[in-house]
Amino acid sequence: MTTTQQDLETVAANAAAAADAYAAVEPSRRARALVAVADGLTEAADELVGIAMRETGLSEARLRGELKRTAVQLRLFAEVVVEGSYLDVRIDRADPAFVLGPRPDVRRYLVPVGPVLNFAASNFPFAFSVAGGDSAAALAAGAPVVVKAHGGHPELSRRTAEVVQAALAGAGMPEGVFQLIEGREAGVELLKDPRIKAGSFTGSIHAGRLLADVAASRPAPIPFYGELGSVNPVFVTRAAIEERGAALASGLVTSVSGSAGQLCTKPGFVFVPTGHALDEAIVEGTAPIAEHRLLNPAIASGYRARRDAVLSTPGITVLAEGSLRIDDEGQGWATPTFVSVSAETLEEQGSRLLDESFGPLSILVEYGDDADLGAIATRLFEGNLTATLHAGDGEASDSVRSLVQVLTEHAGRVLFGGWPTGVAVTPAMQHGGPWPATTNDSSTSVGTAAIRRFLRPVAYQDAPQALLPAPLRDDNPWNVPQAIAPAGESSEWGTL
Repeated sequence: MTTTQQDLETVAANAAAAADAYAAVEPSRRARALVAVADGLTEAADELVGIAMRETGLSEARLRGELKRTAVQLRLFAEVVVEGSYLDVRIDRADPAFVLGPRPDVRRYLVPVGPVLNFAASNFPFAFSVAGGDSAAALAAGAPVVVKAHGGHPELSRRTAEVVQAALAGAGMPEGVFQLIEGREAGVELLKDPRIKAGSFTGSIHAGRLLADVAASRPAPIPFYGELGSVNPVFVTRAAIEERGAALASGLVTSVSGSAGQLCTKPGFVFVPTGHALDEAIVEGTAPIAEHRLLNPAIASGYRARRDAVLSTPGITVLAEGSLRIDDEGQGWATPTFVSVSAETLEEQGSRLLDESFGPLSILVEYGDDADLGAIATRLFEGNLTATLHAGDGEASDSVRSLVQVLTEHAGRVLFGGWPTGVAVTPAMQHGGPWPATTNDSSTSVGTAAIRRFLRPVAYQDAPQALLPAPLRDDNPWNVPQAIAPAGESSEWGTL
């Protein structure tokens, strides 16, 4: 289905009409609405998970866990809304003795940007889809949401939207605060609409870049937060291999094979020292893994092309060839594929190997000296969502420290001793990174800081109390944190 032009106009008008009323909803009511959505999703879990299993091929356990994460995320944002520090309220008291001349009363905080268009993901039908992180963050910020459903799970998208809409209506939220559209053309058309004030996306580099360019080329450009491609390199030192080689092999196989490798944080490249002796453990670990259905025919086709390109590259060694079966309808089933290659060959082959393989495939890259890892990482990798270091117990040589600095420059999350699949929904989480991991490396799509994407700053100068927004008033009726700069302090600046 594709939303018609007439219906798109209605959706945009409804979202715009709801914007001011929803932004004015006091924190406790908005928080209760988010909790109501979480409750509604939880109550409908059996129905929603059943639809999701049929449309995506993901397991029941995976989907139930993902739905629980989605509900928890909404509840976490409810806490954020009530606590209020996300508004970043700053108050400068009028100061006639200010060192640069009399200072006016200036009060600044963050306000919702207005209607947000969220393009849902295929590989997380709950956590990054209709009611997922982008939608939750925008609703928490006080912005109406329009979700462009992913074509890989249309029935689930419609039913989830119905649950969300019913919960918001039951909580007394304005009509038009949450809506669903369908179809690629409809999504692009609505992204161009001047009533849409921000966009969010999770998907491929190609599609994300196209949408980001649309948002940037509007007569009035808008922020666009896209999570795109990531190969999530892992670096293993010789000391780590000697200490726990078998455990590393087991952890790698688990991380790559989970959900058939259809995760944006799957480790695509694992750098291991020559003579690492992990091959046998990896082969043994993959042998009992049953085939897993890929999300949809488009994913299966893309994975087949990337897997064929990797397997036919000169200089690779196949460790576990895995399998890929595609039926008459284009649906695919896969088991994990592992290959190895030298660091020199990886550099020579370039994008033929370095491009992301979205599916259960990972490349072991053999290097000679730990001291070379920082230089290798700098030459080979652009931005990534994650980068991982497995070092020996207490290992902190100059080369390891240098590698950590390089990884910090190239990734949004640097892991030590773990595996990147699995993104905790916590206040400190960062799920983003330099291009091409995202279109905006100063933001995150997971964690409480995600709310900042859908807010913009406004300052009021010498405003009377009666005309100030509630968070900026002296009586502070919303009881939010206020950072106050009192008069008279400027003469003491620099004396600490």
